[in-house]
Amino acid sequence: MPGLEAFNSAPADRLRPVLADCLAVPRWVDALLAGRPYADVDALLAAADRHADLSDDEVRAAIAGHPRIGERAGGDGVAARWSADEQSGVASSLADRLRAANAAYEDRFGHIYLVCATGLTGERVLADLTARMANPPDAELRVVNRELAKIAALRLEKVLA
Repeated sequence: MPGLEAFNSAPADRLRPVLADCLAVPRWVDALLAGRPYADVDALLAAADRHADLSDDEVRAAIAGHPRIGERAGGDGVAARWSADEQSGVASSLADRLRAANAAYEDRFGHIYLVCATGLTGERVLADLTARMANPPDAELRVVNRELAKIAALRLEKVLA
């Protein structure tokens, strides 16, 4: 679906699964669909960010479809390909350290660690994960919310490309 014009004119039932691959929050998807047509890509991205202030339950539901950092998403759909691209800088040489750090994070917070990994090295991801272990659980959910919003914006740009 290249281009904003195609996005603005596509049937909602065709866009709904594509948007859900960007951010699996039905309220967010509905808000973006209801906001069409968008004057330009910046307006779409601003709307995506504005509606990405998620409840704690929405954050937990949205991260359920993401693989752990250092692991690959299941399946061969577009979301799995996007995830692999987004994590391409995370070196497999860090696999054991990432696995241990992920386990400690999940024990502390009760959900997977999520970061917008595009452009980050494995060492940077590991440093971020380690630093975020000091966050209180409610603050950490807000951090995850912002990371989900960054991922959604990147994925929206891919949809339009």
